[in-house]
Amino acid sequence: MIVSPSPHIHNNDSVRKDMLNVLIALIPAYLVALYYFGFGALCVSLIAIASCLLCEWLIQKFLLKKPCSLGNCSALLTGVLLSFNLPSNLDWWIVVIGAFVAIGIGKMTFGGLGNNPFNPALVGRVFLLVSFPAQMTTWPRPLQGNWMRYTDAETGATFLSKLNEGIIEIPKYTDMLFGNIGGSFGEVSAIALLVGFIYLLCTKTITWHIPVSIIITVFAFTGIYYLCGGNNAVSPCVHLLTGGLLLGAIFMATDYVTSPMTKCGQLIYGIGIGVITSVIRLWGAYPEGMSFAILIMNAVTPLINHYVKPHRFGEVVKK
Repeated sequence: MIVSPSPHIHNNDSVRKDMLNVLIALIPAYLVALYYFGFGALCVSLIAIASCLLCEWLIQKFLLKKPCSLGNCSALLTGVLLSFNLPSNLDWWIVVIGAFVAIGIGKMTFGGLGNNPFNPALVGRVFLLVSFPAQMTTWPRPLQGNWMRYTDAETGATFLSKLNEGIIEIPKYTDMLFGNIGGSFGEVSAIALLVGFIYLLCTKTITWHIPVSIIITVFAFTGIYYLCGGNNAVSPCVHLLTGGLLLGAIFMATDYVTSPMTKCGQLIYGIGIGVITSVIRLWGAYPEGMSFAILIMNAVTPLINHYVKPHRFGEVVKK
């Protein structure tokens, strides 16, 4: 008899398979980004991906002296998610810095995949937002960043930026659904992101607990604020369809490594992200709070895992 540590139940899942499923789920949003932002979105994504792959390979080859793990596609996914959180007109060298921070600091500093306490792509994104606030909040207008333009595309403020300044100019719901609004190029199309969400659920790559708890919490929190007549209050549906809420809830908060293990813990985690996001959006200095909320709850995940545990069968309960 061979005695070995758990887990003892195996299936056909693998890190590479799960990463590829997430990449497939991101394809609809990426196609929409290419349509509305063109050459800029293509350049930013390719630079981010290449930089993430290069950074991980260099660290494993020359610093950690470990075998190359690029085949599991985790660095590739980090590059894609990082680019989705960036403006499509961002200077190439800023994208490279963000990628090296995401992989070098957000991931490899802690020992690589499975050991990082924070989502690497969001570590890179927040670092760039704090370090280069002007460049990170200069957004190309949709259909202006065409195939012949990149950094010289016409720019404008996002809806959340205007709302944060007290200007209420609600976009058409059709524009918010299909992606004809400004913002990070991977977050603009709600329909494309929801198509990806359905694919991830159908392939059982993720469960509904984290995304749905975030969405319901933000809807309820901003809905109460709206009904109470808060300052610059808008419909909770607008909050759900603008900014990085859907991108973060579906693709960033559900990261296996940085989210809780149990279903109950995932609900608590999602509610926490929803509350923090709503508070930052309604009263904070930054117009968007999704990235900060996820990173904060990443730090709380070990505490949630400690106190919210599944029932252990065979355990003798002391009375």
